[in-house]
Amino acid sequence: MKIAIIGGGWAGLAAAVHATHLGHNVHVFEAAKTLGGRARALDCRLPDGNPLTLDNGQHILIGAYSDTLRLMQHVGLEPEQLLLRLPLTLSFPDGTGLRLPRWPAPLDAVAGIVRARGWSTADKWSLIKAVLLWQWKRFKCNAHTTVADLCHGISAPVFNTLIEPLCVSALNTPAHRASGQVFLRVLKDSLFGGHGSSNLLLPKVDLTTLFPQAAALWVQQHSGSVITGCRVDHITHSPQGWNIANQTFDAVVIATSSSVAAQMLVTNAQRMHPDISASVQQWASTAQALQFESIATVYAYASNAHLHQPMLALHSTTEHPAQFVFDRGQLGGTDGVLAFVVSASNAPREVIQTQVLQQAQQQLQLALQPIQTIVEKRATFACTPSLERPQTAIATGLVACGDYVAGPYPATLEGAVRSGVSAINAITNCLHISASKLKYQP
Repeated sequence: MKIAIIGGGWAGLAAAVHATHLGHNVHVFEAAKTLGGRARALDCRLPDGNPLTLDNGQHILIGAYSDTLRLMQHVGLEPEQLLLRLPLTLSFPDGTGLRLPRWPAPLDAVAGIVRARGWSTADKWSLIKAVLLWQWKRFKCNAHTTVADLCHGISAPVFNTLIEPLCVSALNTPAHRASGQVFLRVLKDSLFGGHGSSNLLLPKVDLTTLFPQAAALWVQQHSGSVITGCRVDHITHSPQGWNIANQTFDAVVIATSSSVAAQMLVTNAQRMHPDISASVQQWASTAQALQFESIATVYAYASNAHLHQPMLALHSTTEHPAQFVFDRGQLGGTDGVLAFVVSASNAPREVIQTQVLQQAQQQLQLALQPIQTIVEKRATFACTPSLERPQTAIATGLVACGDYVAGPYPATLEGAVRSGVSAINAITNCLHISASKLKYQP
């Protein structure tokens, strides 16, 4: 088939690679000049004016991200060279916190809990009991359960220094509003997903280099096309197929953000057949109902800025909002550059930056100069209980992918990649069904 993919982020390029691998002719249209969507490289400057490549937000992967790692290898990348693999560690500057050993799962999790610093025996036992109960229930819970509900009985020190940071980093939603079921799925795949599944994978290159750039090159080398700086506003349907940019396609994958996708579909629905228009508008309505959480990344610099490990958890409060800090110098970047991540915060950019610099002074004893503070107001959907997410299928030959599309994962890179693969599989399955009907039609 000739397939158009609107959007060159991680989801769209995952779809492009998978479709090309299956033998389809792929054309990717990306509005921006840089590939990667909300996980892309960004040109900046140090306080002295020297150029610096950062990202539009600090991201981490984990060992359980099987589809992402597989597609990276498929396009010729070596994940072990591009990602720093570490055992799951959520330790604080004062040395307290959780650090898993390099043992097989789930023994690593048990050993990490037992050895955790800053928790009493009662604290550790409260967590072990909760984990055993979740495992006994096969990591299932009522759809209306929040993470806070799920963790009733876990001691306050464990909840504040482990559960809340894990929840906000994985779901980007505070525990009292986050989906317990999605949280359990993440725990199941990471802590109980097999050897290395709980490992942290920290990028040692910028996020465009990490996958999107290589994916685009691979698609182009296999007779596909990837066009940047090309915004698609109009999409129509005719008996011959779907019409985009003066071309006709057998199928279209919308791989933009949910808000852009919904707006584009609503704008063009009136020019479609009534049956298709109804499906399109229903999908758009579901997408428009999503609520969002912001993520801020504060990049700052000092010549003496160096952490005792590449990533540290921070004690987060309203006045000191960052949950994590990354040492970019230990991740293949410029020495002295730190990245502070503030999830689920709605404060103005200037306020966040000032608060984080004060937090660095207090918790890290570092006087830092700001480089750039990036705030993604609609970084992820709010992963709340019983959330209805848009389905992959929109209409015949029209599908969507992105980290917000219905699936077991929250808004993560793996969720985006898996949705891209699923979108192409949905198109292919429809093709097979249509072919079967034609083949057996009397």
